[in-house]
Amino acid sequence: MIQTAVEFAAVSRHFGDIRAVDEVDLRIAEGEFFAMLGPSGSGKTTCLRLIAGFEQPTAGQIHIFSRAMAGVPPYRRQVNTVFQDYALFPHLSVSDNIAYGLMIRGQGRSMRRRAAEEALELVRLPGYADRKPGELSGGQRQRVALARALVNQPKVLLLDEPLGALDLKLREQMQDELRSLQKSLGITFVFVTHDQGEALSMADRVAVFDAGKIIQVGTPQEVYHRPRNAFVADFVGSSNVLPAHLTESFTGQSCPASLRPECIRFVDTGGCLVTVASVSFLGSATRYTVLLDGTPLTVLSDNAQVAAQPGREVRIDWDNERLHCMSEGHE
Repeated sequence: MIQTAVEFAAVSRHFGDIRAVDEVDLRIAEGEFFAMLGPSGSGKTTCLRLIAGFEQPTAGQIHIFSRAMAGVPPYRRQVNTVFQDYALFPHLSVSDNIAYGLMIRGQGRSMRRRAAEEALELVRLPGYADRKPGELSGGQRQRVALARALVNQPKVLLLDEPLGALDLKLREQMQDELRSLQKSLGITFVFVTHDQGEALSMADRVAVFDAGKIIQVGTPQEVYHRPRNAFVADFVGSSNVLPAHLTESFTGQSCPASLRPECIRFVDTGGCLVTVASVSFLGSATRYTVLLDGTPLTVLSDNAQVAAQPGREVRIDWDNERLHCMSEGHE
């Protein structure tokens, strides 16, 4: 039976009148790569700080491996945190940065050095032990910060937007490496990000946050293809939201519905007659905005499929099972 690594039970964290986290219930399984996704100020980072012990709940309870965390300081929790800014000591060597927590625990220098070198091997930085952080690239500093967190053998690793300072190519490379590392180690990763691509590509499950609440929890496929409401549909990828009267005309159900741009296709006959409003070439595909009875829809199309220009009338179609009925607003 898989154990629960982290559990929130009606957890809130208020700062005066601001409800940064508002009655959140959540369970994260042992060995899970779990992403907390949401815009700035949605509550995801506060939740991470609550797990780490940097913040205490205003209400509710947090358990880590069934142990209540009320009053437990950060250094007594089975967690470690990797920060976006790395938080490395510039005057210490890479080895001493990694082994800092072991030094605080009283481990001998030779044991600390050996543990640091093993951690560097783990993050693919062998031979960097004697360098200073200032001699490293951003990606290398990120790996050192990761090694420093892992050397303490946490049962839960917390990652607070750890790839945000990296360029696109390096960020994609680190996504693959983090995912591979998590699978090989088997420990629980809790990853905070505002980047939906990171969350969808890396996580086993995703929690979508807004205004201090979790709006939806599910696998990347569930959250993407079956968004709970318009906020999730719009934030997790790009989605068209059809108003209830349009959905009813196609499916008989009166509800707002999500329809992903890649599910719409251009056709020669049948379907719906629409007017092209704008065209954007993206390289591997072209994005069109079309108007259906005054409702703008985004269509993501293979470049070879159609050569429509703004103002032209074209026909589009989709499979109605791709329409996903949603609730109104936030729940």
